[in-house]
Amino acid sequence: MNGSVYRKTLVMAVSNEIEAHDFYEAAAAKTANKALKSIFVELAGEELKHKLLLESFLADGGKKLQFAETADYKISETVELPKLTVGMSFVEAIALAMKKEEEAMKMYRKFADASSSPEQKETFLQLARMEQGHKARLEALYTDTAYAEAW
Repeated sequence: MNGSVYRKTLVMAVSNEIEAHDFYEAAAAKTANKALKSIFVELAGEELKHKLLLESFLADGGKKLQFAETADYKISETVELPKLTVGMSFVEAIALAMKKEEEAMKMYRKFADASSSPEQKETFLQLARMEQGHKARLEALYTDTAYAEAW
């Protein structure tokens, strides 16, 4: 993949991380529940870290994305996307975040499938792995809270 296409891909990914950050900040502002507010603020902070990471790849054009493969238990695929409300429960909030990460992961996979360049395809696959890692972390939190009776 030429440098221009790689750069455009990363710029788009940075933009997606900013959008996710803004979503989590808005979610934090809409909830009255202090625990949920804390989770959303933490997720917003994580998205800023991802933005900075991707920007570091932009600054060093020769550096390639490399994220570890994470198991995908597909828990979020079994959950309906809850609506963001002031009174949403903790479990609903985690489900919402989980679904957002699933959407981002699927988007990058579609971009990878549509890529004709092997290098561009790999970049999108790496971005999908990053989102899959976020999704897996949220799925673990979701199962721990939604199915507490299993403990």
